[in-house]
Amino acid sequence: MKGLVVKNTGSWYQVKTDEGELFECKIKGNFRLKEIRSTNPIAVGDNVEFEKNVDGTAMIHAINDRRNYIVRRSSNLSKQFQILAANLDLVALLVTVNYPETSLVFIDRFLATAEAYRVPACIVFNKIDRYSAEEMEYLDGLVNLYTSLGYPTYNVSAKQSININDLMTFLKGKTTLFSGNSGVGKSTLINAIAPLSLAKTGEISSYHNKGMHTTTFSEMFELIAGGHIIDTPGIKGFGTIDMEKAEIGHYFKEIFAMSSKCKFANCTHVHEPGCAVIEAVSNHQISSSRYQSYMSVLKDCDEGKYR
Repeated sequence: MKGLVVKNTGSWYQVKTDEGELFECKIKGNFRLKEIRSTNPIAVGDNVEFEKNVDGTAMIHAINDRRNYIVRRSSNLSKQFQILAANLDLVALLVTVNYPETSLVFIDRFLATAEAYRVPACIVFNKIDRYSAEEMEYLDGLVNLYTSLGYPTYNVSAKQSININDLMTFLKGKTTLFSGNSGVGKSTLINAIAPLSLAKTGEISSYHNKGMHTTTFSEMFELIAGGHIIDTPGIKGFGTIDMEKAEIGHYFKEIFAMSSKCKFANCTHVHEPGCAVIEAVSNHQISSSRYQSYMSVLKDCDEGKYR
């Protein structure tokens, strides 16, 4: 039998057939994907083949080729990573300027990973109903920065249903992975655009204004207008994976575009004379925050964090 993985709890998988029938599946103990060092061999969005057992359970024995996938570093094994979802049309990063604050390094690492795995990305800025005039001004600056790089952005309030219809129109017909820090309102937003999901919501911890995890597994929901969204557990950090040092600049659009003007073809954009990227940063043609994010990924490579 064939089906689509719509839920992953870490110990079992829920698979939906074309007829809409759901099966709770396990995987064979020796099931591993070649050349992929992941903690989870199967992810939500995968198309799989499985067999029903006489006791009513089912066993996944094969996985179809993926169109794409996106990953994050495993929290406990630095040499492995977790596949967040597969066969995506889009990844949507949910960001909050405050309550809690999403760091720019986190945003840029996420976007760089999306570029590396060739998955289109957008940014959804949530909780705009709560921001002060100063915070809204900062938000405007972020919107200008990322739209100038070609990333679609949406300013919404999931709680107050502000601009939700515009976002729903954009997501129509797509399979979209939603990700973001804990506490940014991801579950509330998913409830707003996919009311049948009933995604669990949580409160913001007063300690350091951080969010508390409310999603403990990945799950796919259908959109009424067509398409799917995939909810994933909130993540506190985002480690880039399998990026060769010489390729990191390729995943920062503006750095890659400017690098063709560097004096040396193998320029790392750190200290070389005649570096067009460094000059562009000093001339404010490239955002200093983006450049600092680029440097932080370079540092990870130098320290061998993700190898």
